[in-house]
Amino acid sequence: MPLPDIRVGVDIGGTFTDVALQTPAGLSTGKVLTDYAEPERAILAAIEVAAGQAGVALGEIAQVIHGTTLVTNALIQRRGARTAFITTEGFRDVIEMRSENRFEQYDLNLELPRPLVPRKDRFTLNERMGPTGEVLLALEEAEVRAMADRIAGGGYEAVAIGLMHAYANDAHERAMARALSEAAPGLPISLSSVISPQMRELQRFNTVVANAYVQPQVAGYLSRLVERLRGAGIAAPVFLMHSGGGLITVETAAQQPVRLLESGPAGGAIYAADYARAHGLDKVLSFDMGGTTAKICLIEDGTPKTANTFEVARTYRFKKGSGMTVSTPVVEMVEIGAGGGSIASVDQMGRIQVGPQSAGSEPGPACYQRGGTEPTVTDANLLLGRLDPETFAGGAIPLSTDKAETALQTIAAAEAITSPEAAFGVTEMVDENMANAARVHTVENGRDIEQFTMIAFGGGAPLHACRQCEKLGIDLALIPPGAGVGSAIGFLRAPFSYEATRGLFQTLDGFDPAAVNAALEGMEAEARTFVEAGARGERTAEKLIAYMRYKGQGWEIPVPLPHKRFDGADVPDIRDAFETAYRTLFGRIIEGLQPEITNWSLTVATVLPDPVGVTRIDSGSPAAAGRTRRFFDAALRCDVEAVEVERTAMVPGAVIDGPAIIVEPETSTIVTSAYRAVGQADGCLLLLRKEIVS
Repeated sequence: MPLPDIRVGVDIGGTFTDVALQTPAGLSTGKVLTDYAEPERAILAAIEVAAGQAGVALGEIAQVIHGTTLVTNALIQRRGARTAFITTEGFRDVIEMRSENRFEQYDLNLELPRPLVPRKDRFTLNERMGPTGEVLLALEEAEVRAMADRIAGGGYEAVAIGLMHAYANDAHERAMARALSEAAPGLPISLSSVISPQMRELQRFNTVVANAYVQPQVAGYLSRLVERLRGAGIAAPVFLMHSGGGLITVETAAQQPVRLLESGPAGGAIYAADYARAHGLDKVLSFDMGGTTAKICLIEDGTPKTANTFEVARTYRFKKGSGMTVSTPVVEMVEIGAGGGSIASVDQMGRIQVGPQSAGSEPGPACYQRGGTEPTVTDANLLLGRLDPETFAGGAIPLSTDKAETALQTIAAAEAITSPEAAFGVTEMVDENMANAARVHTVENGRDIEQFTMIAFGGGAPLHACRQCEKLGIDLALIPPGAGVGSAIGFLRAPFSYEATRGLFQTLDGFDPAAVNAALEGMEAEARTFVEAGARGERTAEKLIAYMRYKGQGWEIPVPLPHKRFDGADVPDIRDAFETAYRTLFGRIIEGLQPEITNWSLTVATVLPDPVGVTRIDSGSPAAAGRTRRFFDAALRCDVEAVEVERTAMVPGAVIDGPAIIVEPETSTIVTSAYRAVGQADGCLLLLRKEIVS
């Protein structure tokens, strides 16, 4: 089934709302400040900007694809529904006790995340399932009815049900849900056996609670969005980007909003992966820097790295272990508070710090002239000449150099330096924070970062890409067309997909192919039901992953396996696949230990056409240059005279040596003195270290 002629992707970020409109004639984009009070208002405004550029009437739009930070923000800010949590007797406090991990070992005032549901709203049932689904303690009907009446009379807006080992047998959860539906019709109910049917009660309980907590808010928002679009004449179906890197229907998103946790950043990873495949790059570092955060993702063989758990709402923001771990399919990335709006300060030891707090869009950086007074990364970049105050955001947001300098004087005064020196300190600190996060992420995955090519996008990444490459020892970087709205473009290139998961614990010596095959058949049926609701006849493919570990280990690794009917003869192949994955990650295997499988994951996704291959261009003719202006080159520690070039002048084979600034409406690419920019056949900018082409 061919894609509609006119499609629009919409990404709501912490600072900007981005739109990419795809028509047969090409791509047009829009970028407006995010409206916190009514996000849907900013969406429509950005769509109108893009449609106006393309000469398209709103009624001609045939498909809308949306990614949102609404779920993440609701969990961080604790702005969700009043939720009741029903669990098994003796496990009421699991979500508060957490794990034994102490993420700041020597902090005597350690602050743990507050559970979304306070203790008074957590209830227990006298029942128990065993790990293989056997009923150890039957559920009494009278207790179920009494619990349903208690919840119905408690004024709750949502209910989460998470019973022990419900992933193996969901009968008790379903019985409780039926009673609640009779006692309180219309009350949103989330079941752990539906939302996260995997072993490990902490992650499963957290996930179902988070889903219930945000469900009324997300359902209301999506309903308002669809209504607002209909009112503007856009009758097109609306789909949501989920955190695993695919599309789901509005109905699925309203039922399982926890799948939207990283929907925006996942679109960016899809965008980068598409260009990685087109350029034949098998090792890519995706670098997405927006107004609030920077996201880094590894893409190998054209596929973003994924995981089945994710940590959200960290009390020590961006400190691993300090958040609430949920088990939902997600594109795995590291996220740090390093965006254009990240606020700079001086700590008690006299060090310049950047983030994690952000000025966002309200009031925004000081230079936006919207009431912000604190110094931000954008203010520093403006003062260093990397941004043009007249053409920022296509001229829609005139910037004030004076206000930026005034804001940075607070840093300068504290450090006894000049404002430009303070601006350099701010940008160098944020660049080092991002580079260090990238180094750690690649090392944790057993990779050498110098072997990777960077693909940079988002409003801020092209400004910082060359400096990041200098710090990381990376020789090549790509800035794709439309980089300033990369995530929104990624939405347009994402497949319809759904990842079904099941907890099914087995040692490899005791592998039960009949049980595995039955589970996989159910998972495939579940996934296909959701995918076909949006795909409608498109060709699909499956991806199967077993999560495995050695006996006695506390965590498992993903092991790709062929999707097939298994039998006993497959055990050696499964063992070989596990050992290959284990050796890749840790450099060795452990002899004499028995592997075991904890969870299974099966993804069904529509098959998209392969991108058109691009042959790399390393040299050519000088690009048509415009005016010159000065910016601060961090590697040289001085101002340099830079040539300004319009992005449209970087045709295939056009070359510009740094220092240079390549400008376009949504962003600017800083080409430092050590790099050369070359236009590519698909509109990308290739940044090459001069040493490798001289």
